[in-house]
Amino acid sequence: MNTEPIELARVFDSFDELWSPRIATTVNDYDVRVAKIQGEHVWHTHDDTDEFFLVVQGTLRLALRTPEGEREVVMPPGSVFTVPAGVEHKPSSAEGARILMLEPSGTPTTGDRHDDLPGHIRTSIGQAYCD
Repeated sequence: MNTEPIELARVFDSFDELWSPRIATTVNDYDVRVAKIQGEHVWHTHDDTDEFFLVVQGTLRLALRTPEGEREVVMPPGSVFTVPAGVEHKPSSAEGARILMLEPSGTPTTGDRHDDLPGHIRTSIGQAYCD
């Protein structure tokens, strides 16, 4: 465990890859992941866990498919939203964004079920940030 504060700006500045989260730190059995995003991710579902999003910079759009139908959540900087377990969702950002996510350690970024993955998105559990 890190015994000093971690500057999120330094973590973001340590990589350029889009849709490739870095694990900034852990809290109990949860990863605090940061990612640079632009364009669209894929529709995916985390069957057994909620997914927490915080927008650090830019605007994040979350398309959601629920039993009530499809809707979109628009998140400006500083906003948070939790996608409940089992809800199909698709993150996107036309202009690009920097986001923070909180998920159980080992959770694949593409969920338990997902659409076919385009070349710019890989299945991963996040790479650890090393200062």
